[in-house]
Amino acid sequence: MTNKSLLFLASAVLVTIALGILILFLIPRLGGLSFFSPASRQGFNIRADAVQAQIVEIVEEGLITLGDHTQPYQILRVQLLEGQYAGRQVIIDYGQRQIRPEGLDLRLGENVLVTVGQQPDGTLTAYFTDYVRTRPLLWLLGTFVVFSILISGWKGVRSLIGMALSLSVIVAYIIPEILAGEDPVRVSITGGFILMAVTLYLVYGWTLKTHSAILGMLVALLITGLLSSFFVDLTRLTGVGSEDALFLIQESETNINLRGLVLGGMLIGALGVLDDLVATQASAVFELHAADPGLTLLDLYRRGMRIGQDHVAATINTLVLAYAGAALPMLLLFSLSGEHFAYLVNLEFVTEEIVRTLVGSLGLISAVPITTGLASLIATHHARLGSLRPLLGPENLGGHGHTH
Repeated sequence: MTNKSLLFLASAVLVTIALGILILFLIPRLGGLSFFSPASRQGFNIRADAVQAQIVEIVEEGLITLGDHTQPYQILRVQLLEGQYAGRQVIIDYGQRQIRPEGLDLRLGENVLVTVGQQPDGTLTAYFTDYVRTRPLLWLLGTFVVFSILISGWKGVRSLIGMALSLSVIVAYIIPEILAGEDPVRVSITGGFILMAVTLYLVYGWTLKTHSAILGMLVALLITGLLSSFFVDLTRLTGVGSEDALFLIQESETNINLRGLVLGGMLIGALGVLDDLVATQASAVFELHAADPGLTLLDLYRRGMRIGQDHVAATINTLVLAYAGAALPMLLLFSLSGEHFAYLVNLEFVTEEIVRTLVGSLGLISAVPITTGLASLIATHHARLGSLRPLLGPENLGGHGHTH
């Protein structure tokens, strides 16, 4: 193995550890916000009585019939690992009260989440809540980090750091500000622009290409926000079309603008694809300019748009498929219900997903000509900036553009 490969591997290990620590320990506590301690949640009265427990004995196994469904069940003795009852042992059942998935038996020594309560006579009661998935998630995270670095090199390392910073902005700024009652649209646009700008500069460096991409992203983000606001009003979305929104109303002590929350979600949902689109267009324009510096502004714009038209068509299809994949259980439920399509599309939670997909796609479409125009203008006229020109960095680091 070469020194370069060893360096990449060492970087992968270090970034994996850093991201794991950030995600599991640091991020939940940024800005005074904790997802694990109910006492430190801002504006919420959610009880968090689910704790980790380890299975120490399988007391009984068998079959049980619930309605017309027969399934295996288990009765287990577990030892509580955290909370005020840590160290005590209780009995739980798995499969006696609810339909359980086939082939997922609990094993001796496995950790699970259980909900613990205490009866008036002091007796502890516990119920199976969920599996503990921390270890496989860390394995997945490590695999993702290793492949990102092996394939993308140091640019992959910078993109992973950018991802961690993006999560930090969302958890440390966007979520607390919305919970504090601030306008979700303003918070989402501000936070989204900050995290995308930081990520783009981190990955692509301080270059004219990056400046072009960030300017294009800002204009496209503002257009997406205006379109979202217009069509949310036009379709009369209220923001209470999902169970999550209803739960938020019940549990939050602050007055959260739910319609604004829908708008903010649309903006943040479009950011990831928008990041790729503006970077690709800016990179394509600067590569074309580097290959033929004699191209005029109009010629450069036309050639860049030919690339952009192909890219945006593929990107919109990607966005639609991503939303359809996330909504697949809902689509199956609609197929089984037999309801007429005209009725289903008028349900708020369905309309919301349609508006989210189409508005996000409109924002992406607008980003192509905007970013291509800005990049073409900067590429062909940057020499006219005079004394400011050296402060803006090179056209492109290393002469390598972003490819898709």
